[in-house]
Amino acid sequence: MIPYGKQSITESDLSVVTDCLQSGWLTTGPKVAEFEQRFAEFVGAKHAVAVCNATAALHLAMLVAEVGPGDRVITSPNTFVASANCAAFVDAKPDFVDIDPVSYTLCPKALAQHWTSDVKAVVAVDYAGQTADMPAIARVARDRGAVVIEDACHAVGGQFEHDGTLHRVGGHSWADMTTFSFHPVKTMTTGEGGMIVTDSEIYAERARTLRTHGITRQPDEFIGLGEPALNERGPWYYEMRELGFNYRLTDFQCALGLNQLSRLPEFISRRREIVAAYNEAFADIEVVKTPALRNPADRSTASWHLYTLQIDFKKLEMTRSDFMRALANRGVGSQVLYIPVHLQPWYREQFGYELGKCPHAEQLYSRTLSLPLFPGMSEADIHMVVETVKGQCRIAARTSR
Repeated sequence: MIPYGKQSITESDLSVVTDCLQSGWLTTGPKVAEFEQRFAEFVGAKHAVAVCNATAALHLAMLVAEVGPGDRVITSPNTFVASANCAAFVDAKPDFVDIDPVSYTLCPKALAQHWTSDVKAVVAVDYAGQTADMPAIARVARDRGAVVIEDACHAVGGQFEHDGTLHRVGGHSWADMTTFSFHPVKTMTTGEGGMIVTDSEIYAERARTLRTHGITRQPDEFIGLGEPALNERGPWYYEMRELGFNYRLTDFQCALGLNQLSRLPEFISRRREIVAAYNEAFADIEVVKTPALRNPADRSTASWHLYTLQIDFKKLEMTRSDFMRALANRGVGSQVLYIPVHLQPWYREQFGYELGKCPHAEQLYSRTLSLPLFPGMSEADIHMVVETVKGQCRIAARTSR
């Protein structure tokens, strides 16, 4: 079975993890700080804060932006639930506006049209490795006093072009914070893991404190324990300044992350090659729509975490489940990404969201199917995926006729 996504682990990855395990450092150690520094340099940000997963990164972004009760957070419905759940974690109201029908990312026009005065933050999700229109989203949000958080879990190592200049995801001025995921199916991996990058020293320092139980060991930040006899501040001393979490990433995971980061350009290059091969192969299939860039004139910038087709299953007169089973029977895995978040039972029950709120996202969901895309795919794998999908479309078309 060719899976829809798969990590790339080589002997060099195994070697750096083994070296770290033998160094004596397992939890937070020197590799964490090194990974943060190298990642910040790679994307072009001033600060990076490594955490245990991308959901934790989004939660911390809400907290450091001081989002809370009475605030509304707008995000895309075409995403994993964590992009919206982070608002609910801090008792804010998660809300959704529709997507751009080309890039499948948050639509700036819809954002402006449905803006309300209680919006405190926007979580702009980069889908499948293509960025949201961050300059346009930032204009809408910042003119109204809101914080912009880019959820770049799909776009590690990606870029976008604006006014003839390439900007790295995480290293541009249109997001106050950017979050990344290092889950195994993402562009690079630390097993589980996430990162917040920002140019704000205040945001970064508070995120570091909150990821470690709200504890500080900095003497200039100490307040004291309220009793002089207890205030001996030896090397053991620390103070919990606020309620935080254990969101730390381990040293050996960061060792893996450092090695994966050095391989990231080759990962992205191979993903782009596979996407180009798929697009060429599927271009002439009437019932299939291939993924497209929002601006076709852009240089090759997307990091392509996913390869998502739109397939007219109604025209094929078969269900998506049957189509997926047919692919699987021939050894090709596939996945559906994503169910519109506003239609999840919890969101409908809590906030009354209904079908029709985000029609472009809902239509995309009815037709979407993600095919295998990962750097380790061989030319034979690509050929097998292409011929299996095309063959199934031909079979279904003949059957329907």
